[in-house]
Amino acid sequence: MRLIGLNRQIILSMSILMLLSILMIWISSWIFYAVIFKIDPEMLSDPEEWAPTMAEWLWIFAITVFGLVLAAFSAVKLTRRILKPLHSVMDSVRRVAHGDLSARAFAGDRSLGETAILVDDFNTMAERLERTAKESLTWNAAIAHELRTPVTILRGTLQGVVDGVFKPEEVEFGSLLSQVEGLGRLVEDLRTLSLADSGQMQLRMAWTDLTLEIEEVGRLLAQELDATGYTLQLDLSDHPVCCDAARIRQIVLALVDNARRHADPGPLRLCTRVHDGQYYLTLEDAGPGIADALAPHVFEAFRRGDSVRDELNAGSGLGLAVVEAIARAHGGSAACARGAADGTVFTIRWPLDNGAAAS
Repeated sequence: MRLIGLNRQIILSMSILMLLSILMIWISSWIFYAVIFKIDPEMLSDPEEWAPTMAEWLWIFAITVFGLVLAAFSAVKLTRRILKPLHSVMDSVRRVAHGDLSARAFAGDRSLGETAILVDDFNTMAERLERTAKESLTWNAAIAHELRTPVTILRGTLQGVVDGVFKPEEVEFGSLLSQVEGLGRLVEDLRTLSLADSGQMQLRMAWTDLTLEIEEVGRLLAQELDATGYTLQLDLSDHPVCCDAARIRQIVLALVDNARRHADPGPLRLCTRVHDGQYYLTLEDAGPGIADALAPHVFEAFRRGDSVRDELNAGSGLGLAVVEAIARAHGGSAACARGAADGTVFTIRWPLDNGAAAS
């Protein structure tokens, strides 16, 4: 059995202590008897007598005391090495329990494998707790911000009707319905992200030809896209793929809605391809393209650009996060890059035969 970490340190320390003790007894005995023979051999006991002389008793007492001091010194030193990281963890646990999530433990001597692993695991846990707490604050603030506008509009309008400021026939119910639909989309997006983060997203995996599904989405969006100057151009593979068709439709809708909000009017090229056992779904817009600094973060919840256009057309900030979550649930990934024509290209890929992802 290979000894590593704390076991190795304890066995090594005890072995060294025993070796030093034996050497000390041999050497000190040789020196003691050599000196006594030189000074006065009468101070030694007769070979036929079993009882030591006073000088020998003193030597036995001295060597015993010295051995105990050496053992105590070695034990204290080893104990401090072992307990130092444990005390650090205990102190950090106490600080975390009192709300200081920035507390971190220190491993000190990393040759003590188990204690170093304990410290590393604690620090990893503390970092995740701190990150989760910060993300929770960010999410709460962002959700409150997203809810504030539609709730304020609905409350103000309904309060005006109740107070007699507005007559029911004067209220633009279409606008109110739009606010309610926006709230519904926000709630559904939050639910999707929550299911994905907890690993509870249920996928209904089946072999599907996505051509028909995507063409149906195109027909549903055609009138709205034409009215705003966009054209959805489809280049689709008829190769079947194992996926949750409803979730893939959700991805397509989210990508097109994102392009409609942030891209310049023009063609939206949606393609599907199969390559090396992976199914690729890409959407490229006509520009102006995404900032290089923002590209790695577009799939983060509530992450938006800083342009005036983004502010005027901002959605909930969850659409692309939902896209990435669904891709991840399929065992795939989502990526964003600048296209050849300076537009933005979103690429979603997942394994062609992906039945295992349903779990």
